[in-house]
Amino acid sequence: MVPVARDDWKADRIGSALKGENPTVMRRLDGGFAVIGDVQFLPGYSVLLTDQPGVDRLTDLPRPRRLAFLDSMERLGEAVERACRAHDPAFRRVNLEILGNTDPFLHAHVWPRYAWEPDEIRPRPVWLYPPERWHDPATALGPQHDALRARITDRLA
Repeated sequence: MVPVARDDWKADRIGSALKGENPTVMRRLDGGFAVIGDVQFLPGYSVLLTDQPGVDRLTDLPRPRRLAFLDSMERLGEAVERACRAHDPAFRRVNLEILGNTDPFLHAHVWPRYAWEPDEIRPRPVWLYPPERWHDPATALGPQHDALRARITDRLA
C-alpha cells in the first residue's frame, strides 16, 4: 500500500489517479481505475472510478466507453468476490451499484456482503448502516487491509 501523508488526493480522486497520486488505486482497467474503498467496515469494499474527468454519469460516455466501464465494473466485482470468499468463509455475495447522488463523477460501488452483518441490515442496502460506521477509525482503510487488497489486485491481473 502506498503511504498516505495527506488527503489532498481526495479532492480530485480521478485527477490524482491519472497522475499516479491516488494511493487507493489497485489497477487501471480498460474502463477506469479499480480502487480500494476508504472505509472497510465490509472488508473488500472497492470502487471503480471513471478515468474520464468531467464525466458525471454513464450516459456521458460514448457507447464503447460505457461498455468498457461496465465490463471493468464486472471484472472488479468478480475480483472482489473471489478475494473475499477466500478471505472470509462468511462471504455471501457482491452488490454492484452506480448511484452518483453524492459524488459528481461516474463511479461504481462494489460491496461485499457477509453472513455476520446485523440481521436488520444484511438483506438491505449498505447505505442503511448507521453514520458512525462510515466514519469509524477502526475500519478506515489502513495497513490491516493490505492482505485483502493484494488478493483483489492479484485477481484483477
